Amino acid sequence: MPVALEPLCITLPHFDLARTLDCGQAFRWERLADGAFHGVAFGCPLTVRQEGDSVFFSCEEEHFASVWYTYFDLGRDYDALLKAFCEDAVMRKAITACPGIRILRQEPWEALCSFLISQNNHIPRIKGIIRRLCETFGDALGGGDFSFPSPERLAALSAADLAPLRAGFRAGYLLDAAQKVASGAVDLSSLCSMPIEEARTVLQRIRGVGPKVAECTLLYGCGRMDAFPMDVWMKRVLAECYPNGLPPCILGVQGIAQQYLFDWRRTRGKS
Repeated sequence: MPVALEPLCITLPHFDLARTLDCGQAFRWERLADGAFHGVAFGCPLTVRQEGDSVFFSCEEEHFASVWYTYFDLGRDYDALLKAFCEDAVMRKAITACPGIRILRQEPWEALCSFLISQNNHIPRIKGIIRRLCETFGDALGGGDFSFPSPERLAALSAADLAPLRAGFRAGYLLDAAQKVASGAVDLSSLCSMPIEEARTVLQRIRGVGPKVAECTLLYGCGRMDAFPMDVWMKRVLAECYPNGLPPCILGVQGIAQQYLFDWRRTRGKS
């Protein structure tokens, strides 16, 4: 019988695991009864929990370095970023109210599909569709976990094959995305480095990808911190707080600032 690993303990000041995993960036994390979270990313299952500044990862140090360090964006100096953001009074309120958020660096294909599914949808249903997608077409990883299915796997399917997902009109979007990515008509790997306007145009060649899905894919899947997803909450923030445009202190990394503003406005309202 395999011996269970001792969780790897990493000290992470100014980090909020729950807020990061629950603020609408990713949809494959579930909170366990003991307060820990369990999820899968890049085909790797993980249970992770936080006690104060200590974060415990159920993986070996090598695996933490190769997958989770980048996934949780731990190489970025958030303290310096947030200090700069606090030059703006609204950002200061958002950071004070909703501290500790990190931008999750997800796999671009999974991010694209997740936000296609998220359209006109709510989080429990989004999670349900994604769970069924992985259970039906992903690879079993053990312990009841499944990988996210590849574009090649989905490209070979039909709308009838996806009916059990109960995804509605979004099934057609998933198939079109899979076919374009699998064929090379859309090269997701190139989106990380090309000019962002060009990347937006490339993504919107996919059926169902509008500005919001494109921005979410670029921010959460490609690490484009200059992407700025807009939904009803962010439209309210801009109208109420920034009618004359975004403050200079967040430009270039406005995607990070957006996550703080989004969580603040969505959960606490304008104070």
